[in-house]
Amino acid sequence: MDTAADDKQPAQGRIPRKEEKPLPDGKFSHKQATLMRKGFPAVALVFLGTGVAMAQSPYESSADFAKYARKLREQALLKVEPQVFVPTASRTSTATRYPWKSNIVTTVFWVGEQAGGNNPVPNYKSCWDANWTSNYGGFDTPEPSSRRNYIPASFTPRQNPFYCALPYNDVTHGQFKPEAPLVIPWFRTAYSEPGRSVCKDHWLAIRKGNRVCYAQWEDCGPFRTDHFQYVFQNERPKPNLNHGAGLDVSPAVRDYLGLGPTDVTDWQFVEVRDIPPGPWRSYGDNNHFVIAKRQAEARLVQQNGGATSR
Repeated sequence: MDTAADDKQPAQGRIPRKEEKPLPDGKFSHKQATLMRKGFPAVALVFLGTGVAMAQSPYESSADFAKYARKLREQALLKVEPQVFVPTASRTSTATRYPWKSNIVTTVFWVGEQAGGNNPVPNYKSCWDANWTSNYGGFDTPEPSSRRNYIPASFTPRQNPFYCALPYNDVTHGQFKPEAPLVIPWFRTAYSEPGRSVCKDHWLAIRKGNRVCYAQWEDCGPFRTDHFQYVFQNERPKPNLNHGAGLDVSPAVRDYLGLGPTDVTDWQFVEVRDIPPGPWRSYGDNNHFVIAKRQAEARLVQQNGGATSR
């Protein structure tokens, strides 16, 4: 058994005990590892190591040594404590949230279109706008010779010329239909007041071959206004006079995609944030991009006015 004298002075013929020094890179010595297996916490071992190291530290100031001790402690904890990474929430992609509707018979319609043939309802007004033609700015002629850069040559539309229609209306007699809050994915985020459509002005991507066009939902049809099972769920369009058409598109969409009077396309709903630059961003009091640009310009004018008045 060692005595107090033994701790101060080596006994005859005995090799003095060596002090435990911290190993490079925060590793534990054999003795420290043994203590850990017996239940000593890693942090305690770190301070044990730093206590010995302080006596032999190459750092002259206490501040330098404190940095050294903190680094040693962190290295030791990294070796004995598991690292937990909490993933951040990622935005649901458009493709996952809104799947493509494939091989949909697509027909062309336009603001101001007269009734006739397979179009039983005139398009002077829409389901959501009794003054659609007036608010649009005029007759959106479908004649290619009377159009320039996706708009009529005779006037600049006051609404987005890239528009479309789907066979569902979320409002009837000034109130939301009972299923609307249940089947429309963006109902809660888009709701503003009772009976104000959350479908109007929503964006679609429309694809033909390798070209994709973007348009806003501005009317209901073809033929129906109640087929939510197709628009928001998995049913196919119902049979109708236009070969089971399930999508109407404007002359601008037709021209961008190179469609015939009756064609086949794919479509999906999209969020504003997912819409790339293109001619569909250029016109319209109802166009989110035009609205945002005007608001930014107004703020800039206000800021400049405030700066000059100082």
